[in-house]
Amino acid sequence: MDTLQQKLFSKFLLVWFGQLISNIGSGLTAFTLGILVLQQTQSPTSYAMVIFCSFMPSLLLKPVGGVLADRFDRRLMMILGDAGSAFGLIFILAFVLMGSLEVWHIYVGASISSIFGALHNPAYKASVTDFVSEEKYTQASGLMQLASTSQFLVSPVLAGILITIMDIKFILVIDILSFIIAALLVVWVRSNRVVAEQAKLQNHHVEEQVKLSFWHELKEGMRTINANKGIVVLITLTSVLCFYIGFLQTLLAPMMLNFTDPKTYGISLSVCASGLLVSSLLISIFGGIKKHVATMTVCLVFVGLFYSLIGVSTNVYVIVVSGFLFFFALAFVQTSLEVLIRQNIDNTVQGRVWSLISVATQLGYPIAYVLSGVLAEHVFNPLLVEGGLLATSVGSIIGIGPGRGIGFMFIVFGILIAFLSFVTGRTKVIKELESNAVDEK
Repeated sequence: MDTLQQKLFSKFLLVWFGQLISNIGSGLTAFTLGILVLQQTQSPTSYAMVIFCSFMPSLLLKPVGGVLADRFDRRLMMILGDAGSAFGLIFILAFVLMGSLEVWHIYVGASISSIFGALHNPAYKASVTDFVSEEKYTQASGLMQLASTSQFLVSPVLAGILITIMDIKFILVIDILSFIIAALLVVWVRSNRVVAEQAKLQNHHVEEQVKLSFWHELKEGMRTINANKGIVVLITLTSVLCFYIGFLQTLLAPMMLNFTDPKTYGISLSVCASGLLVSSLLISIFGGIKKHVATMTVCLVFVGLFYSLIGVSTNVYVIVVSGFLFFFALAFVQTSLEVLIRQNIDNTVQGRVWSLISVATQLGYPIAYVLSGVLAEHVFNPLLVEGGLLATSVGSIIGIGPGRGIGFMFIVFGILIAFLSFVTGRTKVIKELESNAVDEK
């Protein structure tokens, strides 16, 4: 049994490595296209729209992808998802090669890739329980966070360098190749007999399940979530947290590019994201988190504090240090959230449940993407320009000028994030999740 688990974990590492490469490629494209749109339009709203198109289709279709991940081979879903995502990039590349690339082409290509991401992401997340024993859930979660963070850790530095020495078409080709590598690794793992042996051993293989209708399976996933009040509350809190993080994702570049260049911004973003790398590595190596609710509660305070400090100054070093510590604390919050949910869900429904949870928790992101540009351009930035309403009060502390209204937004929202910790620490049903874990052995 131990030997089998070791073999399965090695297969998980292969799949994980493919996703790491794919995420780095995706980060290159996202960074480059985002900077391109921002430089052409000078509009935070247009920049936010690129992120919105990359995110929203996948979010809306995740319930479909989740049901498919439970009904069909999860590795096959990952392969199809990678292939479709590459097609979205090929769409953009075609217009680049024709010399007629417009902003709306980027929106469409990003949306196509996002649609196929709905097939890939739920299958990838649910497949963890096919490879990894419950004792290694924390380590697997840390590794998955590390892979997802690579697009913020490694990609910005590479993109900042590459955009100065090569055309965007070459960056798109690199990203397409990264999807191909990820798909090929999944193909190899899928053909390995150990996966089938594990499925048979756990008696959770989809072919052994009763074939239910699509909507019945979706409703079953919803009932599974609603039956656990602790998970419902946890999902709500996570959605609020994602709402605030969404503003940081869309407005950090418009804020920093007012006083620095894209290369410096890329390096700064990578250094900030290295905080998540360090904490994810610590979690993966030691896997020492035992009291997840307490960890989440304490770390939320620090997440809010460092979020606020990002907006206090135009000094790049202050922003980088604050961003590093923000991501460092965020990894512990995310790991605790994921483990608490995973321990309370049966493996047989994890695909559809995770897809529904992803939709519910990440609803905060698109709301932030839609509101961020409008609030920055028409509400907060006007407050902190010369003659603005807060120019002589808040402006005397954090400065006035282009982008300082965005800095003020970060300060306000960071304080609100810190308040989430009080809700978490005092909610009984969340505390009960640690003692009501589902036995999946």
